[in-house]
Amino acid sequence: MSWEGIDRRKFPRVLYPCLVKVISADRRQEALLTHTENIGMGGLSVTVKHEIKLFTPMEMEVDLLDLEEHITPKGKVVWNVRRKSIEEIKPMFYDIGIEFTEISKKDHERLRENLQRLIEKGVKVSKPFI
Repeated sequence: MSWEGIDRRKFPRVLYPCLVKVISADRRQEALLTHTENIGMGGLSVTVKHEIKLFTPMEMEVDLLDLEEHITPKGKVVWNVRRKSIEEIKPMFYDIGIEFTEISKKDHERLRENLQRLIEKGVKVSKPFI
């Protein structure tokens, strides 16, 4: 299956744990260093220790682990889900979905090339929650 053959309007994602730094565009929250749960042409999801409100504008720095500069898309939070606590001593975590709202042509092409390469290697592709 090629990347071009997937329905991009629904933002399918590749299960790929890239390193990512996220910060709210208004800088009201501190920068968070985390990793992606999955990533696609339309956005990514991350796990964080606190809730980030819906529609919060975000700035990101994503390390695609391809030895090149990080990509720096902008986006907004489109979903957040609180995970259930398994143990009392562990903090609650939130899965956050961020839709890209702005990405340079250069970063867009690098992301597309990396996702295509991963799909060709057989990395699992998932459909989004929304």
